[in-house]
Amino acid sequence: MYRSVFLGTGAYLPEQSLSNEELADRVDTSHDWIVERTGIHNRHIAAEGELTSDLAFHASVDAIANAGIDIGEIDLIVLATSTPDETFPATATAVQARLELAGIPAFDVQAVCTGFIYALAVADNFIRAGQARTVLVIGAETFSRILDWTDRTTCVLFGDGAGAVVLRREEGAANRDTRGIMSTHLHADGRQHDMLYVDGGPSSTKTTGYLRMRGREVFRHAVVNLTSVVGEALAANGLESDAIDWLVPHQANKRIIDHTAKKLKLPPEKVVLTVRDHGNTSAASVPLALNTAVCDGRIQQGDIVLMEAMGGGFTWGAVLANW
Repeated sequence: MYRSVFLGTGAYLPEQSLSNEELADRVDTSHDWIVERTGIHNRHIAAEGELTSDLAFHASVDAIANAGIDIGEIDLIVLATSTPDETFPATATAVQARLELAGIPAFDVQAVCTGFIYALAVADNFIRAGQARTVLVIGAETFSRILDWTDRTTCVLFGDGAGAVVLRREEGAANRDTRGIMSTHLHADGRQHDMLYVDGGPSSTKTTGYLRMRGREVFRHAVVNLTSVVGEALAANGLESDAIDWLVPHQANKRIIDHTAKKLKLPPEKVVLTVRDHGNTSAASVPLALNTAVCDGRIQQGDIVLMEAMGGGFTWGAVLANW
């Protein structure tokens, strides 16, 4: 029996930042309007010519360095993104080439904002099956490229960035007393397509469209689904919510995060928040927040960490780990 242990985390944010005040010069909005509804103050925007694979590569290098391993030890790359460099090949292969890891499997996972949670589950299953030993898992997005910058209800929410983790196979099951991923939980409901989607693609319009969202409906579903999947993860491991040392949620909207934490009876000091500075970075959201809390010393070895996210599709999921 094998388990997946976190060896290191990494992150990368584009140099260019866009504050609420700067955004208010472009669209009919204001700093106060954005903060009241989302909690966002700033977001990062990829430079012209800066691709999702560029962000992913830099985050990967950071994660590998923090893991303290030789790059050649990596034997699988799983990259979560909804904004790939090209329709194909997978953006993961572009990262693989820059890391000079030819020959190992590398592929993308697409589950929008839940993408990193899905990618972690895929990597964990590869490790549990004995098919991988050291896995690089990445969440990277350039959502600025699929935003309608005239729509203030959506363009104020999103930013670009990338986060990554390195997982290592160890023997034995993970539990409350043993480091590693304890369980993963994934869900989807394609009936909710029209709530959050991009109105374009190579099979339908042959061009990439723009992100469209029904904000109120997404908010309502998010709180219900995220609370449910967190409860599912806790029940699967015989734990109560007070066992969680850190909740690392998808950074979509501070109000969603606050409502979810309240339903779970988790105090604010146990919730990792980066939405103020990053905005919603979709699949990069959870690993960016995770890296922030690891680097500033909040998350320590042995802590129980619960990661959760919900995205278009709808997709939603959670990962419970003993750090």
